[in-house]
Amino acid sequence: MSDPGIHRALTRRFAPVLDDLVERAQVADRFVDKDLYRIMVATLWANVVLDPKDIGLTEAALEPLHDVLNAHIRGVLGQAEDLTACYRFLNSKGGEQAMNAAHLTQNHKDLLLYFASIILDPEGHRRWMAKISERPER
Repeated sequence: MSDPGIHRALTRRFAPVLDDLVERAQVADRFVDKDLYRIMVATLWANVVLDPKDIGLTEAALEPLHDVLNAHIRGVLGQAEDLTACYRFLNSKGGEQAMNAAHLTQNHKDLLLYFASIILDPEGHRRWMAKISERPER
């Protein structure tokens, strides 16, 4: 486990964003649309990983941030849930339906499914990327 001070700093820094995700996913005072929350937290992670420097993070901060996000997700969705479970859901039929219901653009869906492939099947993702880079039209 990394430095607890980093976790505290990241928790403080991301608290407004994470609280906003819960607020945006609320359908009543204490009820959260879990599918919408999963979409939003997965989108947050994808954007942070794509360009951590854009928000002033180093790559070294990604692992502790991942832990912070997992703790937040467990607080909202339950102890059995984490970021991987969010991507697993998005990669399912239910996730596809949730993304359609949320009116995500095709690019947004593709981004989330791309990250799902990286997270859920890293070896398969590497093979897939190798095949793409071997194409003569590239």
